[in-house]
Order: sequence, then C-alpha cells, then structure tokens
Amino acid sequence: MLSSIRSIRRLIMIAITFARHGALAPFEKAMMGAGLAPVVLAVIQLLFGRQVGDKRPGERLALALSELGPAFIKLGQVLSTRSDLFGEQVAEDLAKLQDQLPSFSAFQARATIEKELGAPIEELFAQFDDEPISAASISQVHYAITRPDKDWPEGRPVAVKVLRPGIEEALKADIELLLWMAYLIERTQPRLRRLKPVEVVQTFSATVSVEMDLRLEAASAAELRQNFGGDPTYRVPDTDWRRTAKRVMTQERLTGIPMDDRMGMLAAGLDIDDVLAKAAAAFFNQAFRDGYFHGDQHPGNMTVGYDGAIQVVDFGIMGRLTKRTRYFLADMLLAFLQRDYAKVAQVYVDAGYLPGVRTVEDFTLALRSVGEPIHGRPLQHISFARVLGQLFSIAESFDMEVQPELLLLQKNMLMAEGVSRRLNPNLNIWTLAQPLIEQWMRDNRGPEARVAQATEEALFIVRRFPSVMRNMDRLLHHLAEGGLKLDPEALQVINRQGSNWWLWLIIAVLVAGLLFSGSEQNIYVLPDVPADIPLDRGETVP
Repeated sequence: MLSSIRSIRRLIMIAITFARHGALAPFEKAMMGAGLAPVVLAVIQLLFGRQVGDKRPGERLALALSELGPAFIKLGQVLSTRSDLFGEQVAEDLAKLQDQLPSFSAFQARATIEKELGAPIEELFAQFDDEPISAASISQVHYAITRPDKDWPEGRPVAVKVLRPGIEEALKADIELLLWMAYLIERTQPRLRRLKPVEVVQTFSATVSVEMDLRLEAASAAELRQNFGGDPTYRVPDTDWRRTAKRVMTQERLTGIPMDDRMGMLAAGLDIDDVLAKAAAAFFNQAFRDGYFHGDQHPGNMTVGYDGAIQVVDFGIMGRLTKRTRYFLADMLLAFLQRDYAKVAQVYVDAGYLPGVRTVEDFTLALRSVGEPIHGRPLQHISFARVLGQLFSIAESFDMEVQPELLLLQKNMLMAEGVSRRLNPNLNIWTLAQPLIEQWMRDNRGPEARVAQATEEALFIVRRFPSVMRNMDRLLHHLAEGGLKLDPEALQVINRQGSNWWLWLIIAVLVAGLLFSGSEQNIYVLPDVPADIPLDRGETVP
C-alpha cells in the first residue's frame, strides 16, 4: 500500500513535468489506470500546462524526459529504437535526446576511481584532469595520462569513464516505478497492450544493467575491436584493463573531427566521399559480416581521425544478429529491390514469421504498396532505413514479432543516412558499400554457397550421430526402468499397428533422441532461405 502511495505521488510529480512541456497526453491513461480522477489531470493541466507552440509531440516528449533526469533520458533513447510502437517521427525526435547533464565534482570522481581501483590517483595516473570532457546521464569522462611503463615510456593518453555517484539506486527506483506503471497499463488499458509496456521497460532495464557495469561495456568494446583487427579504416579504443573496474573504465584516448563536421574534414584535407565509404563499409561489416554492431552510432559517439579512419566510443548499447537473421534480412532486401514481392513474402513464410491466419497474397499486396512508390527514383532520394522501417511496420500489422535487434539496426541506418546527407546530400551512402554487399551475397547466398552450406550441415548431422545414439541408449534404459510413460492414445496407435509396433517405437526413440541431444546442439532446417544455414554453436531461433 505504501509503495503504491509513493508511486502515485511520484507519478503526479512526473505528470506535472510532462504538463509543463505539453506532453501530458501519454500519461492520461496511466494516471486514470492508477485510480486518479480525471479532475486531477485537469487541475495539473490548468496549473502547470504551457503553450507548446509548433513543437511536435515527439519533441515535447523529449524535452520532458530530459528534465526528469538520467533514467528517463535513457528510457527515451531506448524508445527511439521502437519506431514500430511509436511511429517514425516520434522515434526520430527521441533519437535527438541529448544526455549532457551537469558534471559531478572531481572529488567524487577521484574517490570513486580510488575505491574501485584500490590505489591513489597519483599512483594510477601521471596526470588527471579534474574538469570532465563530457558529462552524460549515467557517467562522465575525464582525460588523463597514465604512469610511464615499458610499453608507454612517456605515459599513455587515456579517457577515464566514471559512473555518477548513487546512479544505481536512482535508476533502480525509477525502473521500479516505470515497471509498476507498465503493469498497471496492461491491466487497466487492454487497447494499449499492443505497445507492450512491460516488455519495453524490461528491455530498458536490461540495457541499463549493462551500462551499470563498465566491465561489460569494456568487453563489448574489446569484441568490436577484435572484429576489426588489422583494419586501419575503423578504430575502436583499446581498453586499459588494469585501470578498469565495475564503476570505472579506462580506454585509449581518441581525438579527431566530429562525424558531422563537414568543414572540419575539408580543412583537414579529408575526402568527404572517402570518409562516407569507410563509414558505410564499417556499418555493413558489423551488421552482416560479424553480426555484432555498435548500437548508438550518432555523431556524438563518432569522430574521424586525421588519417580519415572512423573512430567510435561509448559501447553501452550493442546489437547482435544471428546468422539466420542476417540471411533472412539479406534475402528479403534483395528480393524487395528486384520488385519480386511474392518472393519477399515467401521469405517471411519460410522463416516462420507470417502467422497462418493471414494469407500470403494479402502480405504480398502490402509489400507492393511500399516498393512501388520508390521504384525508378534516384538513389539519393531513397532512404533505405525508412523502407526497412515500413517493412517492419507492415510485418507488425500482420501480427509478426519484429526482433528488437532489427529495429536497433534500422535506427542506426537512419542515423547514418542523416549524417551522410549533411556531408554530401547528392550521395546515397549505401551505394558506396555496394562492392562489399555484392561480394558478401556471392559468398553467402549464391548457389555455390548454398551447396557448401548444405554439405556442411549434412556433415554436422553425421558428426552428431554418435551423440544421438548415446541419447537413444539413455532413453531405452529409461524405458526399461519404467521412468517413461507413453500416452494412452499412443499405446492405442501402437496396438492398431500390430506387428509393426516396434517400428513406431524406433521412430519415437529416434525423435526423442534428437530432442534430448538438442541440449548439445540444435539443428534448424527451414525451407529455402534459411534452410541451408549451419547455425553457430549456441545460436537459437526466436
């Protein structure tokens, strides 16, 4: 009871903030669901509501979330990836949320570093700048120079990321409130269940939990850096693990030109189109070659080195695509660009995404409504990110589940296209990656690749046969011990088959053996597009 009272009181204060920014509408249903009379909302609007001019709903929402602090800023950034729930315009407005907050004191930063790393600042760094270079919603960053060692005789310039004091407790309280609101909405507002408020908050909570442990963020950076090892066009900072802990992360300092600073690049003598080509290649390699991509590649997290290399920081949000998902996405987009909408629909069907209650013909018609308007238009006037977003919207309208990773990928495509158009409005960034795309398609989706993959899968099944036989032996032993009871209807079928009962038993044992062996490795055989895909060990199909 006390918890509910505290939540309602906090909810009213949040509603007041939303009213000041003319963004109260999303809260009306939640407040009423909490048992608050409409008159309460009317009073809040009357006392605190303001004229919002010509600001869009998404812009007003972003301003309100910014004022509410770190948890709500991060929530807005997560919501910006869900254009399927809130529409492209609102998602785009939320993507502009800036988490530049007042910094906390250097005394607190030093105290956190010394406690986490177990040594005085003077022993860890030859120089430590008390003035932070940036202050975000969850952490802030200080420049420093490490103590000289054999690898860096003069000391190494680094960036030290420190979590805000008390941020874990503050975020936990806000997440509990948001989860309480989400459950309340789902119970009291059936029409809003399609927005999946509980799932949204849980996704937000999972994202924040990674950012609350800087060791996990450092591990994400290390994986991305390893994927681009030996590639001079894409630079990920090296992590100083000796000076990294749960609340402190120390990484190589990268300096360069902001990704959207056209004049700065020209002044440095860089070729804009060459920079965009490197950015497009890096994006494609992350998403399709590696299946692991930086999930927040906005200009604030990206710079261009003075040698023209793309440089990234901030690895709190990362996306991962399974091999099956990458192949599905590639086949879908290829068929779409070829205007073969029936093939696109079949790709969805073969992947098991199209519910049986909807017809393929209806889905094909919906796909055509997206594809035909862009046919024949110049590439520089086509946003492939928006096309992908429309495809996801259509899928959602046909009751298909769209993977959050694909939505995160689409958000990053939107960001990349926006930066590209600011740097060179006459160029479509994705045409620059065309040679890579064509080679990847030949290597992974061409006839020879399909034969090779089918062969590899057959060999995999052969290699797995001994484990299947072991599981069959376990199952037969289990039967002999009386530990497995057959369904009465199954026994009736066996009796009707007469002398062939043993054949049915063998079939049942084989199937069960395959199922039991699934704990070691699953085989997924889907027709056409994903059928010949040997999945990596440990991958699962959603």
